Amino acid sequence: MEMKKPKMILFDYGQTLVNEQLFDGVKGTEAVLGYATKNKYNKSAEEVQDYANNLNQELGRFDPEKRHLFQVEVPNYMFTKYLYESQGIEIPLSSEEIDSVFWDAAAPGKPTEGIREFLTFLKENQVRTGVISNISYCGNAVAKRIHDCIPDNDFEFIIATSEYMYRKPNKHIFELALEKAELQPEEVWYIGDQYQCDIVGAGMAGLFPVWYVGAIEMKYEPKVDILTIKHWKELINLIEKLD
Repeated sequence: MEMKKPKMILFDYGQTLVNEQLFDGVKGTEAVLGYATKNKYNKSAEEVQDYANNLNQELGRFDPEKRHLFQVEVPNYMFTKYLYESQGIEIPLSSEEIDSVFWDAAAPGKPTEGIREFLTFLKENQVRTGVISNISYCGNAVAKRIHDCIPDNDFEFIIATSEYMYRKPNKHIFELALEKAELQPEEVWYIGDQYQCDIVGAGMAGLFPVWYVGAIEMKYEPKVDILTIKHWKELINLIEKLD
């Protein structure tokens, strides 16, 4: 795919914009249970999270080897509503509040190194920006997390797949972003950390894919035909040379 200066760059969220700590579901569930007004069976956070893990396994969610095959999002508001009510637990919070309480405890995050400088560079060079995230947390919770971590961002939109049914690598979620941007695929770059969902998905939708591996904790297999970066400075240097 020909490389030319983009009119817009779309970003993945997790391990691209924000480096999240290793996920700890028990800590998240424990934080949510702190708000419970009823726990009929005196379930512990470990017990509730074990049940949640079993449900997710049945659904096929979050399997790192197969997540690209799971292209329809299950929003957390449906999942947690079933999870807690089926265990005789009442949580007097909105679904958005449950998402934030759980997420903040289970996987705190901080901006990836150099991302704020890169976003400033893009703004100064009139390159528009937006976000597409495969994520089950509600859209408002996702936007809040991003704005809290990167308050000086200039994102035109933040697409959380929990609000739009389709997950990357499905082309429909990329088509939605292009419609919002009013741009053609060849005018847009997409940057993400997950090869099948982000890189293959964006490429199949006609966007120029960039593989960011600066926050990946697992080993990855370099692809000779894919632009791969470990630090945002590399992209600044590259874009400065493009027409």
